[in-house]
Amino acid sequence: MLSNTATPKYYKQFRDAVIRGEIPVNRKISLEMNRIDGLIADKRYYFDQNAVEGWIAFCESEMTLVDGSDFFMLDSFKLWGEEIFGWFYFIERSVWNPNGLGQGRGCYEQRKVKQRLVNRQYIITGRGSAKTMYDSCIQFYSLVVDTSTTVQCTTAPTMAQADEVLGPIRTAIARARGPLLKMLTLGSLQNTTGSKKDRQKLAATKKGIQNFITNSLLEIRPMSIDKLQGRRDKVSTVDEWLSGEIRENPINTLGQGASKNTKNNGWIIVATSSEGTVRNGIGDTIKMDLEKILKGEIYDPHTSIWWYQLDNIKEVGMPEMWLKANPNIGKTVTWETYELEKERAENCPADRNDILAKRFGLPMEGYTYFFTYEETKPFRHQDYDGMPCSMGCDLSMGGDFCSFTFMFPLRTGAFGIKTLDFISEYTLSKLPAAMREKYQQFIDEGSLVVLNGTVLDMMDVYDVLDRHIQAHQYDIRSVGYDPYNAREFIARWCSENGEFGVEKVIQGAKTESVPLTELKKLAEQRLLIFDEKLFSYTIGNCIVLEDTNGNKKLYKKAYEAKIDAVAALMDAFVAYKLNKESFE
Repeated sequence: MLSNTATPKYYKQFRDAVIRGEIPVNRKISLEMNRIDGLIADKRYYFDQNAVEGWIAFCESEMTLVDGSDFFMLDSFKLWGEEIFGWFYFIERSVWNPNGLGQGRGCYEQRKVKQRLVNRQYIITGRGSAKTMYDSCIQFYSLVVDTSTTVQCTTAPTMAQADEVLGPIRTAIARARGPLLKMLTLGSLQNTTGSKKDRQKLAATKKGIQNFITNSLLEIRPMSIDKLQGRRDKVSTVDEWLSGEIRENPINTLGQGASKNTKNNGWIIVATSSEGTVRNGIGDTIKMDLEKILKGEIYDPHTSIWWYQLDNIKEVGMPEMWLKANPNIGKTVTWETYELEKERAENCPADRNDILAKRFGLPMEGYTYFFTYEETKPFRHQDYDGMPCSMGCDLSMGGDFCSFTFMFPLRTGAFGIKTLDFISEYTLSKLPAAMREKYQQFIDEGSLVVLNGTVLDMMDVYDVLDRHIQAHQYDIRSVGYDPYNAREFIARWCSENGEFGVEKVIQGAKTESVPLTELKKLAEQRLLIFDEKLFSYTIGNCIVLEDTNGNKKLYKKAYEAKIDAVAALMDAFVAYKLNKESFE
């Protein structure tokens, strides 16, 4: 029964184990425990243990794993589900009473209505923690037990990935392990003309999973605002929302649709994912909001947050701390798997960032395909004022990035690197919060200049660049440029500085393959000496496409993943090689 003083059963077991030191927890889980303690102490919120036990009993008697073996609820699932199904509160709401005024006339009356407290849950945990199976448990329980007609959906960066949530449900229907599913799966879908009692009541169809008794449907949807908006899903699951490169917030879209129906007061959105290697996108913006909720800067009792990760990269070498990143180690994934992954991270630098993010929950920046993590680390501050250099230009269309990279040949065989980039004020204002914070770091260090207006004026860019060159007394002896949108800029440069050393570098595999290979070798030996965060960021975004002949060219993986400073570096390097005698 409802109680505003009760302590949730499974949370109490978890909290006692943490206090005894049996389960290590990170700072974020500790903050979530403080929030739950606050709900227990708050007399406005009620807890119902029976609702939680009903969900557990259904799953353990009816659900199966994907391979058809019996399902037993994990302690972590009980802890997460308890926060969704157990908490309630009461609100005053206008309710229609059809006989309120008598004689067949109705009216609206103010009544106290019981509401589910938690309707959004975010779970960020390491790979192999069976979070997709948890999504299946939430979806299947609501589809079968809820007597109202509901629409439910599951989404992920790819449709095949979203279909993983339906896999255990299809197997459970095929096996019909428990008494309820045995009854619901009796009959045949082909019986369309006979008695409905002889027809199957629950089935996996081309639409998804259908409950024919209530006419409810669980279906797969693409992770796109265009495909999700306007829906009235009572239960939604979003899988791997941090792993893919999404530019939109599907969780907010699903929440807005679910809340449109005033009778749909028990809607749930469960967003599960392992940490990703795509930084500064919408995922990081969502995580910034979750941090504020955990810290108490935003009061939101309707959101549950279970954020598993190591507190420090040093804990990667401490197996006793790995439960901080994955609460189900030893149950759904072996300790040996984590040990092998740790060794692979030490021996394979290219895979290091992915392993640290996916296994240990450490958000790593600059997951690279061409340059390894070590090659993207900036050096201490360098000063190249007054030195000869080659300048590369990668000019933009409209208000996008406009990059100038200066390459300084050094006596040691290394090359010093400096960059100056431009962006319009309008483009900056349209960035997500996390990306805007990242760009502010570039502005503060002086490598990014924001110009007023919507579209960059190349003459304004030229004036700022010229003042920058004069201030640092750079001796520019060659210029490499991509001809795209560069005619006006290069014409002025040639009229004021002469045409000597100005080289056109057309982007493509034919011209990029050799300089990219040589720059990679220089980076491997740490002979590209750069100290600016902006260049470190752009070199970390570089992806290279290689054809069957081994020819390489730069590929921008996403609109936000800027590589313009590296493209300008390649132009500068080509111009330097064509004018080496000028640097002797």
